[in-house]
Amino acid sequence: MDPTIPALDTELTRINGTVETPCYKRTLILTVLTCIISLVGLTGNAVVLWLLGFRMRRNTVSTYILNLAATDFLFLSGHVIRSPLRLINILHPLFKILNPVMTFLYFIGLSMLSAISTERCLCVLGPNWYRCRRPRHLSAVVCVLLWVLSLLRSILDWMFCEFLLSGADSVGCETLDFITIAWLIFLSVVLCGSSLVLLVRILCGSRRMPLTRLYVTILLTVLVFLLCGLPFGIQWALFFRIHLNWKVLYCHVHLVSMFLSTLNSSANPIIYFFVGSFRQRQNRQNLKLVFQRALQDMPEVDEVGGQLPEETLELSGSRLEQ
Repeated sequence: MDPTIPALDTELTRINGTVETPCYKRTLILTVLTCIISLVGLTGNAVVLWLLGFRMRRNTVSTYILNLAATDFLFLSGHVIRSPLRLINILHPLFKILNPVMTFLYFIGLSMLSAISTERCLCVLGPNWYRCRRPRHLSAVVCVLLWVLSLLRSILDWMFCEFLLSGADSVGCETLDFITIAWLIFLSVVLCGSSLVLLVRILCGSRRMPLTRLYVTILLTVLVFLLCGLPFGIQWALFFRIHLNWKVLYCHVHLVSMFLSTLNSSANPIIYFFVGSFRQRQNRQNLKLVFQRALQDMPEVDEVGGQLPEETLELSGSRLEQ
């Protein structure tokens, strides 16, 4: 992601009399796979945006899901643009714009996922307060606030660390880096802690919660992020702020973390439709109903025929807004 470093390490290495370019081969394979998966993920997130934006009435959780899908769509679009540029070694003009934009989108996605998990944790720990005293438009306000804060961080990063390349304000850049890393750690801790609380309340204790499709969706999304999305944040926090041997880390760490981040953003729509269609016997299902089941926050009471009535699904999806 550093525009001053060549995209491909094409220096030939002679091993046992043969000439090999392992970094180029690894870059080629991972870049092609990243581009293919990004295109698949773009299609899935576009469907989610269409359903939530035009076909369904939004509620507390779906508001966050809509923003998360928009973030993943833009993040994957950046991968689609980066992939061919990386292969043909065009870096300087466009990468200086794409890098901060994709970092901005990554923090937005992490923030939205942390907000979803925290909302459900509050619902579990304080159900009476959550149902009676929670502000009606809290989810929309939180989404706007997260977008504004992430945009502000990106603007400051561009001003202090990108625009002032001569080091005129290195103190401001270092301070901003410290705040950003602290923010990354805070969001990760909140995400892991709230998800662990949900998991404990579902699996343990005398007052266990019924396992609904919504909680399965949230826990699977968090699990995929921890496995595939978090490595991107870790390598960003470490390798771009600490002087390390980049030529070695580029092939073995950076490319893999970028590929995993693509999997994370592409997997969310698959999780939604897998959870929504699980144990449903119909061969052809309405995408809207499938998505409503994935966000269903009540135990299923009618498994005959494999689905709940649409009126029941609408009620379970919107009852928290009342």
